[in-house]
Formats: sequence, C-alpha cells, structure tokens
Amino acid sequence: MALTIFLIMIVLLLLGFPMMIPLLVATFVGFVFMFGDIGKMDFMVQQMMAGIRPASLIAVPMFILAADIMTRGQSADRLIDMVMKFVGHIKGGLAVSTVTACTLFGAVSGSTQATVVAVGSPLRPRMLKAGYKDSFIMALIINASDIAFLIPPSIGMIIYGVISSTSISELFIAGIGPGLLLMVLFSAYSMIYASVMGVPTEPKASWAERGQAVRQAIWPLGFPVIIVGGIYGGVFSPTEAAAACVLYAIILEFLVFRSLNLPDIYRIAKSTGLITAVVFILVAAGAAFSWVISFAQIPQEILAAVGVADMGPKGVLAVISIAFFIGCMFVDPIVVILILVPIFAPVVDSVGLDPVLVGTVITLQVAIGSATPPFGCDIFTAIAIFKRPYIEVIRGIFPFTVILLCVSVALIYFPQIALFLRDLAFR
Repeated sequence: MALTIFLIMIVLLLLGFPMMIPLLVATFVGFVFMFGDIGKMDFMVQQMMAGIRPASLIAVPMFILAADIMTRGQSADRLIDMVMKFVGHIKGGLAVSTVTACTLFGAVSGSTQATVVAVGSPLRPRMLKAGYKDSFIMALIINASDIAFLIPPSIGMIIYGVISSTSISELFIAGIGPGLLLMVLFSAYSMIYASVMGVPTEPKASWAERGQAVRQAIWPLGFPVIIVGGIYGGVFSPTEAAAACVLYAIILEFLVFRSLNLPDIYRIAKSTGLITAVVFILVAAGAAFSWVISFAQIPQEILAAVGVADMGPKGVLAVISIAFFIGCMFVDPIVVILILVPIFAPVVDSVGLDPVLVGTVITLQVAIGSATPPFGCDIFTAIAIFKRPYIEVIRGIFPFTVILLCVSVALIYFPQIALFLRDLAFR
C-alpha cells in the first residue's frame, strides 16, 4: 500500500496538479485499501476536520492578515529606512541593511514570501545602483527572508506545534537564537563580498537623521514587542498575540499612518482569505494523510528499513535534517511538515529528543529548502517579483546555502543555540 500511495502522489505532482490534489487522492486510496468501502469516507472527512480544529491554528490567518496590512502600508518602509540610517555607511552596509530589514520584518510577518516582497521590492533597485551584482542581491534577499521562518511569529512553527502537540510559545522563543546567528553570518559574508568586489559605501547619516528614522520606526517596532514580549511575559498566548498584531496593524496603518483606507480592507481581506484557504486545505488533507500512514504503520516500516532508531539522538537529527531539506527543495514547506513530522514522531520519542529542539531543526531545514533549487518556493516568489529568469535568480545562492548548512550542523551539536532562551523563559 505504501508504494502505491507514494507512486500516486509522484505521478500527480509530475502531471502538474497542486499539492492538495495528490494529498487528497493518496488519502482516499489509503482509506479504500484499509476499509475496502467507499461508505467509510465520512471517517476521512472527520480526520480532515480534526486536523483544522486546534485553536492554535487561528494564529495562522491572523499573522497572514497582519503581514498583508503592513506590506501594503508604511511599516516595512519605515523599518528599512531606520536600518539604512545606522548601517548603510559601513562596507557592505546596504547588504547588511537588507539582512537586518528581512530579520525585522520577519519578526513582524512570520512569512518568508511576504518578506521577499516587502524588503526585496524597495532595496533591490538601491543595491543595483550601488554596484552589487544582481545574482548576489537576489540570493541575499531570498535567503535572508528565510530568517522569517525562525524568528517569531513563524507560521511553520505554528503548523509543527499543532501537528506534534509541542508548545508554540517555546518554539517561538527557541527560534530567536538560530535566527539571530544567521543574521550575523549573512551580514559578515555581505561585508566580505562588498570588500572583495569593491562596492562603494553609502553616505553616513547624521545623528539627527538617525533620530528621525527611529521616531518614524518606533511604531512598527511595537510588533516584535507584542509578539515576543507578550508571550515571554505571559500576557498573551501565541493565538492572542496574533489577534493583538492584527488590531495593532489596523490602528497603525489606517489611523496613525493613514496609509490605507476603507476600500483597501476588501482587497486585504480577500488576499488573506485566499492564502488561508489554501493553507487550511493543505493542513486538513495532511491530517487525514498522516492518519492513514500512521494506521498502516508506514512510518515504522520506513524507519526500521533505514535503521534510524539505532543512530542515537544526533544521528536522528541528522536524518531529519536531510529528509526535510530534500523535501522542501521539491514541495511546499507546510506539506513537508504535515507529511514527515508524523513519520519521524515515533523515533523522536524513542531516543528522547526535545521536541522543541526537533521543531527548531525542522524549521531551519524548511527555511533552507524553501530557498534551494530546483523548486524552493521563495525562488519562484523572487522570479515573480523581480521578473528575472530562473537561472539568474539561483546563480548566487550557493554561499548562503553553505552558511545555512553550517548553522544546521552547529544546531545539532550545540542545541543550546536554540534552547538557551527557551530554558531561560520557560524553565
């Protein structure tokens, strides 16, 4: 049965169907194999509904809505301008500003693709004018935007937390360490690149200009305070923090900045509704598919064949990293999380791994895969936004992938990179 299910999924993917169709068809075939009665399909629907029932999932459309409001408003531009005023004058300062802006906007939106749009659109023309190669610029934006998957609020962490019954609050805090480490390493590489390529520096801003930029950005900087400070301080749950972010975004863009008006509400709500519908259909289909493979004991068969259970904690983390990295090179990150987390759940429990550490490692691999050829989703977002050919977009990705893989290895051997802040906040 396992071979039949996976062959069906591969064939449908090769035929060009969106991922929800292979998931649903494979699940349907699995139910027919196990029960031999199409009349049992009501149970399949029950499993799908159970998959989207957890209250934690309410945070997903809330964060998507908040990100959409900010992307269309002034928040992103104000954050970018503030960063530029402080680091734009150093060697590679424009590239460092791009990395920092991606990190800050990731701490606001939780979406890699929203970050590519919000930061890449205004900064790519400036970097081209400053003398950076376009291949470096696009690779930098794509990979730096993936920090949004680690810095809270991370939509990937919310999905993982729901599927694995892991504390989303702890996952959020654990993602901060690896996210900041990536920001530092990307910035260091950008400075080295600018020095080697002889990229000129930007004019240095005066302290008066910096002060003005900080005053303009003080309101958008309230988002990470609400999310991280609210959760860390016990004021909000992740779901409540998401709702507070939406309210804050509405007040900011509609009342304080007056960058949006009433007609914009319909367009924003429509966009959020479409994205949310796709995400929730995937989650529902993934939940039913996970039930099928678990009931058929497919995970146990696969893991026994590979011999993962005998590898020890570090070996298991290495196998998980490889599986998620390869999976996200070809398939949407949410789908990979939905499919692979239930497969690895038994062995994670058996070797006694911390589920928060596992979730952080998985989220990092999802981020890497999202920016890696052949089918990383952020690559195609960049193609659509920058209107450049595929080969040109991926040309400069390799050095950033090496940095990301080095951080992955460091996280496996030094788990306190992720767990230090979690332990400080919750232990």
